[in-house]
Amino acid sequence: MMAEERRTQILQRVRSAGRVKVNELAAYFSTSAVTIRNDLNELHQRGLVLRSHGGAVLPDTIHRESPVDERLKAHAAEKRRIGALAATLINDGETIILDSGTTTLEIARQIKNKQGLQIITNGVNIAAELLDAPGVQLFIVGGTVRRESASISGRFTEEMLVEFSADKMFLSGAGCDIDFGVSGGNLEETMVNRAMLSISREIILVADSSKFSRRSMARIVPFSEIDTVISDSSLAEDIQAQLRSLGCSLMLA
Repeated sequence: MMAEERRTQILQRVRSAGRVKVNELAAYFSTSAVTIRNDLNELHQRGLVLRSHGGAVLPDTIHRESPVDERLKAHAAEKRRIGALAATLINDGETIILDSGTTTLEIARQIKNKQGLQIITNGVNIAAELLDAPGVQLFIVGGTVRRESASISGRFTEEMLVEFSADKMFLSGAGCDIDFGVSGGNLEETMVNRAMLSISREIILVADSSKFSRRSMARIVPFSEIDTVISDSSLAEDIQAQLRSLGCSLMLA
């Protein structure tokens, strides 16, 4: 097979599946991994694919950060169901971290009648939502406010978080790629998320099915470190199986 014919077929497979792996392509085409890497590098140079660790993905699977008002409208029904289900995992008297995502905002709306909760957040919108919750003691970390995401981030935010400890963290990354992990579109915010993870006993991902099989710029955490994933019933069965194989408990709303 000529190189250009093989590259055409590789591109077709990327467009069909969204991503490809070097070792799988090498076996399919009965050629070396070096040859496949050269093919992928060539397609990358043409702007047809984006090289990733061990393979390649479609350019539009790299998800860019959207303004918070747009994200509030996207998949709103799924987020409400996920938020309601996630709230059932929160017990009175616990210390909980809610990151600045729009799905975690739905959790905040569901826990106002809980008693003795301590909520740590970097979300300005989440803090505002919980102001009238009498049973909640609210801690909002300091730092630089990002208007795009209604969040607080920066070095001071990370340093403040080190002084806390939490029972559970609810994380809502922008991208959820099984191989790459949970990722975010802003590096400073992902560093805050990592600081939150480091002080949490249990990590719970809340993400609607549209976030899966895509990735954002910066990795937050691999799926092997996540305890529970809460998504919606449209999540593909193969992704469900992969999550369980990685040790994640899976809940569908």
